[in-house]
Amino acid sequence: MEILPCFRSRFPGCCFFILALLCLAPWASAQQAAAGNEFDTLKQRLIKDGFNPDKIEAILAKDTVSFTTDSVSLFFVHSESSLNYDQFLSKNSIANAFKYMAEHKESLDRAQEMFGVDKTVITAILLVETRLGTYLGNRIVINTLATMASLADDSLRERIWNAIPDQKKPQRDAFLKKVDVRSKWGYEELKALIQYADREGIDPENIQGSYAGAMGISQFMPSNALTLAKDGNNDGRINLFDHSDAIFSVANYLKHHGWKPGISRQRQHEVLFRYNHSNYYVDTLMKISDRLKEG
Repeated sequence: MEILPCFRSRFPGCCFFILALLCLAPWASAQQAAAGNEFDTLKQRLIKDGFNPDKIEAILAKDTVSFTTDSVSLFFVHSESSLNYDQFLSKNSIANAFKYMAEHKESLDRAQEMFGVDKTVITAILLVETRLGTYLGNRIVINTLATMASLADDSLRERIWNAIPDQKKPQRDAFLKKVDVRSKWGYEELKALIQYADREGIDPENIQGSYAGAMGISQFMPSNALTLAKDGNNDGRINLFDHSDAIFSVANYLKHHGWKPGISRQRQHEVLFRYNHSNYYVDTLMKISDRLKEG
């Protein structure tokens, strides 16, 4: 490109700046286009599965909805056994649990009577999941699930791989196998999230939760929120950020998976394992419940 002599002589430094901008412009446009197209295939899948095209376009076009590597990459480095569950057995944690049971006695008593699930077990779950509703997570759930659902695309999958620190990277084959499973899981959970949000009149992009996409005081995944969550305060809505709704939802979940009054301790362990597939987790719940019963 010819640079005018007068422009070159009067603004010599600007020439290089302008040339740089001209060279970078196509690259920047390509990058912006790529970012804007990350969810294009996902949109078409959702529309093909019967979702309203305008609604899907509106949801995924929001400024707050984006492909996110930071939270999704944690799926491939997280180790359940590394979590410190002993913290929930401290004197302070148990004292907070007793306080919670007193404050929410009416809801816990009704849930125990209606679903047959011991209120100490319900309280134990809420303590471990969200510290009794005081730590709910700050990830935008739809970002996590939409990103996970999009990993059938090789280039997007590679971005997640590159986001994992080298010292924490799993074996490549193990990563690819897990991505295949998780992308299918993420798509089903994404569909459930959109359906749940639509049913309850909530903007999905406003729902925050854990890095795994779990939401509310009970940390339900959207599929469980859609099918097993309950209205505990009888206001006609299911809001998992409401304590009564969370309490009733946990009780119904456990009943659905086989909890009954008087079941053996082994059977209790099996049912609680459905909530979180970790023996460390289940053992902690049962210890908390025991201490609350003793009090």
